[in-house]
Amino acid sequence: MSVDFFAAVLGWTVIAEPGGSFTGWVGDRLAAQVVAGQEGWRLFFGGDEPRALRANSFVDSGRVLHGPWAPPPRHGEPCWAELVTGTPDDEYWVRELGWAVRGDLFTSARHGDPRPVAGTATSPTAGEPRWGVFFAVDDLPAACQRVSELDGRVSSGPGLLPLGVTASIESPHGGGCVLLEKPAGWGGNRAG
Repeated sequence: MSVDFFAAVLGWTVIAEPGGSFTGWVGDRLAAQVVAGQEGWRLFFGGDEPRALRANSFVDSGRVLHGPWAPPPRHGEPCWAELVTGTPDDEYWVRELGWAVRGDLFTSARHGDPRPVAGTATSPTAGEPRWGVFFAVDDLPAACQRVSELDGRVSSGPGLLPLGVTASIESPHGGGCVLLEKPAGWGGNRAG
């Protein structure tokens, strides 16, 4: 089961929820929810009106747990999101979420000064647009070793990106994410 893999790599405390779902916790903060029957990561962005968006994402009107105005991410918590697409559609995200575009970054001024909230990458082989999720880790080589011990795969890295030192991983049961070593805040090196 993928939840066991990610919990072992990211140090989550896993709690079974009704309907076969699970939540993954880092201390007192919810890091992820695994919903029975759903594949892939689904991102929830803060906003006024709950609704579904494109590319495996949604708006929730509740308190945002992770992002540029949240406390710095701890080991196992989400620390960045990046939209990978074949054709940029920045206007959609600006219209739906009130973001601005600065190069390959989406920024938000929802709670004060504009801050980077997500990245965007264009790839001709991307297919349907998808949001990728980055999780903070304290020790990237140790996390990559744990991935291998659990029969997962390090598909790229460790390597240096504008965010910091990262590695892309895949679970042996499906699903993947990017690990970011010791981010100082949401977006790692882009937090400032």
